[in-house]
Amino acid sequence: MSHHAVARSPDARSAADIGRRARLELVFAYRRGRTRLTHAYAEPPFRVGRLFEAGPAAHLILVCCGPGVFAGDRLEQHVRVERGARVLLASQSALQIHPPSPTRRRTAAAPAESAPAATLCPATLVASYDVETGGALDCFWDPLIPFAGARLQQRVDVRIAEDGELFWSDALMSGRAACGEAWRFEVLDHELRTSVGGSLKYLERYCLVPRSRVPSNTWSAHRANYVGTTIVHSDAATPGRAEEAQRRLPAGEGLRAGLDCVATNLLVGRLLAERGPQFACARAVLRDVFDRPAFRRT
Repeated sequence: MSHHAVARSPDARSAADIGRRARLELVFAYRRGRTRLTHAYAEPPFRVGRLFEAGPAAHLILVCCGPGVFAGDRLEQHVRVERGARVLLASQSALQIHPPSPTRRRTAAAPAESAPAATLCPATLVASYDVETGGALDCFWDPLIPFAGARLQQRVDVRIAEDGELFWSDALMSGRAACGEAWRFEVLDHELRTSVGGSLKYLERYCLVPRSRVPSNTWSAHRANYVGTTIVHSDAATPGRAEEAQRRLPAGEGLRAGLDCVATNLLVGRLLAERGPQFACARAVLRDVFDRPAFRRT
């Protein structure tokens, strides 16, 4: 299976780009019965923390130590899990997507009257994950939180070998709902691609523009403020297991969920919840159904 590019190149950013453009590269390999981190490169605000052992797997918390991302920022992360390695990745906390700050709305080349055009540049998040033959990757991400006026473009590419394993769980909040900022961001342009054995099996793509079409209508998010996708690729991803997960999810007001197998050994679930505790409970149920180990956050 071909790899995404892992640059292994030195930091070539200009001083003005530090903190606004950053790259994270991680390569995991199986050595002498253990999963090792064989290559790690992080540009601020990314930071590579301590590697924990969780049984046969290695557990790493990815840290973004800045205040969040702003218009014009670009953060990239590239992860490769080589043959036989087993990796658990988690984020340290939710990632805040800020609106353009007044100091970034103008440039020396742009007069004051054209300043609004400068705010159209979104924050960009790019991520790629490769899982080789016999490898296993477990990703559990805290929510993205787009603030009022924020613009975000997100591109995620996941590629798995035929006999590789994946458990993916991501999350998105409508904004700071408790502050009255639900669905008040400007644009959220999202794409998540999942390929198995070089063939595209699942594509999730949407562009939310609340000013044009409010996501809180009945046939969209409705009253939900938390949205997430779960993807499982393994021998356990069967129609029977999907039905079991659907039955075990807490039924009742405030949570909607749907799970199904979109291809052999590939299950996709979508979760929508009004409140955080409901959403967290549903994610925990799915981890339990598929026997995923608990994450250490110490």
